[in-house]
Amino acid sequence: MTSSIAPREARIRRALDHLRNQTTDDYGSIGSFEATDFTDPGIAARERDLVFGRVPSIVAHTSELPEPQDFLTLRMPRNQIIVVRQKDGGVKAFVNLCRHRGALLEEREKGRCRLFSCGYHRWSYDTDGSLRTVTRGSTFGEIDRADHGLVELPTQERHGFIWLVDDADADIDVADWLGPDMDGVLAQYGLADLVAFQAEGFEEPVNWKIMQDAFLDGYHIQYAHPNTAAKHVHTNVQAFEDFGRHCRFIAPRKTIDRWIDEDPGDRSLAKDVIETHFLMPNSTLLRQPDHFQLLTFRPHPKDPGRSRMEMRLIVPKVEDSGMDEESWSRLWAKNWKILLAVLHQEDFPLLRGSQSGMESASAGPMLLGRNEIANHVFHRELRRLTQETP
Repeated sequence: MTSSIAPREARIRRALDHLRNQTTDDYGSIGSFEATDFTDPGIAARERDLVFGRVPSIVAHTSELPEPQDFLTLRMPRNQIIVVRQKDGGVKAFVNLCRHRGALLEEREKGRCRLFSCGYHRWSYDTDGSLRTVTRGSTFGEIDRADHGLVELPTQERHGFIWLVDDADADIDVADWLGPDMDGVLAQYGLADLVAFQAEGFEEPVNWKIMQDAFLDGYHIQYAHPNTAAKHVHTNVQAFEDFGRHCRFIAPRKTIDRWIDEDPGDRSLAKDVIETHFLMPNSTLLRQPDHFQLLTFRPHPKDPGRSRMEMRLIVPKVEDSGMDEESWSRLWAKNWKILLAVLHQEDFPLLRGSQSGMESASAGPMLLGRNEIANHVFHRELRRLTQETP
């Protein structure tokens, strides 16, 4: 290996060496866990409050709110939320609740509006959250409108994503949360210059951690996806980096196989790998050769046996792609269709069964192998946040 090899290429060659030697980076020890980690209401409540109520997590790509007054709604573990693009180009998030009698303020999943108007008594709010209209105010009585605007949640836009902490009394500093390593990694990718071609959410009868674990796991590909992903990606081969709260690893695609018995020299092997980033607490960002996929997982507000997964396909804009709009749309629609098929036909049925198994009264302790290294990092950091003993 020559000194001209860039750091990423060096990591790719480390993965290639693992492939040659039938080895992988590992965590160094086997871990254990209990079925109650995925079924206990008390544990679920601590995660909602001590994880999602304290640290930033991604709720959208910046391109999903392209213009002022664009909004989307979502259910976080602790609050119903409206996220809205401001007139000055910034983003704010509010509890989706009228300050009069607590009615849900906005029922649409997304849209654009000049103001939010409550269907119960038609109180209305500007998109900056301020209370604008109290209908029949002369009979309602005098109130200080400045004290009765929408409740704002800490929100920040960074690296092409909108991040939110699910507690109105919390602070947010995404750069600090990411740390210098992962913040620097994401800064290199130009994610704000890309577009979310498709974003969709799925409500599943599965604990959010079971979902997150599945999409950090390079050990299951050959067995759970023999006729889809396993045809393209090697199983159980990773070149791993542990950044503390977050991690990153490279897995070789099978296009790299030509270099198993031959030295690739200084040429780039970037098209021959998938690079996975785990962004604590609940996101997997996959860097493919020509696009990104973002997978996020959020717990249900009450039921530890339910969660929501959101999947986003993040791609170059049509004007930057070298394709006409029809070809661009056809390419990414095909990719999306493939992703959905694997998700619904292979991943979800297996994970529903896992949740069902975890609900067995005598499940007994279970294991994380040394090779399930990203899963170790996830559970280690989750324990830290919920103040459990590692």
